[in-house]
Amino acid sequence: MEERQETAPPQARLLDFTRLMRRAGRVFTGVDRVELAYLEALLAEPVPVWGLARTPVGYVLLNSDGLVAFHKRLTGSLPWSSPDLLSRLQRGASDGMRRAQTDARKLSVARCTPNGLARMLCRNLPCGTAYLNTGHSNLSTRVLKAVRSVQDARIAVFVHDVIPLEYPQYQRVGTVEMFEQKMRRVREYADLIIYNSQDTKERCAAAMARWGAVPQGIVAHLGTIPPVVDRASLPAGLLPDTTYFITVGTIEPRKNHALLLDIWDRLGPDAPTLLICGGRGWNNEAVFARLDALGEDAPVREISGLSDGTLMALIEGAQALLFPSHAEGFGLPAVEALQLGTPVLCSNMATFREILANNAVYIDDSADQIWEDTIVNWSKQARDTLRVRDFEAPTWAEHFKVVLSTT
Repeated sequence: MEERQETAPPQARLLDFTRLMRRAGRVFTGVDRVELAYLEALLAEPVPVWGLARTPVGYVLLNSDGLVAFHKRLTGSLPWSSPDLLSRLQRGASDGMRRAQTDARKLSVARCTPNGLARMLCRNLPCGTAYLNTGHSNLSTRVLKAVRSVQDARIAVFVHDVIPLEYPQYQRVGTVEMFEQKMRRVREYADLIIYNSQDTKERCAAAMARWGAVPQGIVAHLGTIPPVVDRASLPAGLLPDTTYFITVGTIEPRKNHALLLDIWDRLGPDAPTLLICGGRGWNNEAVFARLDALGEDAPVREISGLSDGTLMALIEGAQALLFPSHAEGFGLPAVEALQLGTPVLCSNMATFREILANNAVYIDDSADQIWEDTIVNWSKQARDTLRVRDFEAPTWAEHFKVVLSTT
């Protein structure tokens, strides 16, 4: 955390919940969880809170009552409605997204076409509203200009990382240019940038400095809650009955699954079990082919679509969490593993060292042999001798103490 100048609370806060609406019905990623945490924190504040989301036909605006009802649907306390006609006409949308868009429209106090966004915001929001965008969604010139049209409005944007700018080789075709344009707009319009680490702040500021003046920034480590372990949800046969290691994250090149597959190839059939938990991403056909070629008795197993409680049960029982990423913005799975007492073997990068300190073991992401030697060594040790104790994870209370005093 860093020193900051506290400001008076705004007249209202406007949270962009576009990402949550689009991700409804899916297993939430780290960025999704951040947006959900912001929704819950802002609803608990005395400052009035509004919600803005982009749908295929325009924008919806929810007041606090609407956001409470939408949150209950996100968290399963209330069921989603059946998709309405507008949602059913949308091509390529998941059923969860269609239902969420339907309820966002039903719960809204105002709706508009794209051209009417500024008028809608000015009619409904008080002067001095603070807009918060935490999911990298909806960062368009239209939205940022429309928010600016509200008198004395302030714009705060959460930047999780600038990995697409630093490692374009790991990205989908066309996404690097889109991401750069988003960051250029953030630099131009934001009054404040919220960073999840000092490392992210320094990297983002270096990138933006090439384009002009960099907005004010604050560092607030992502909060975490104690992981909830749901052993009862483990399907029969999913939990290995022998020593196993686990890696968690989307199967994309940046996560460096290839290093682990190379190690397990060398270790052969007598290797400990490796659980690769995460959905398949992009630009990783070679790794996908290797996973597809795995036999039923192979020590490597690919698993996706797990609930949080089931995944936490697997992490808790693992010999260690392996995290050989080439780049990360924060590394939430490592934090959650340490909270559960599970050792973490991860890449030697500044972000990990800032967040995990002396509670993890660090190895360069290209040092294959050292990774292999450490994994073999740990596989032979009694699990209790490796357990991590007294790790103090960053909390959401600490995070919002920083953020809400400045936005």
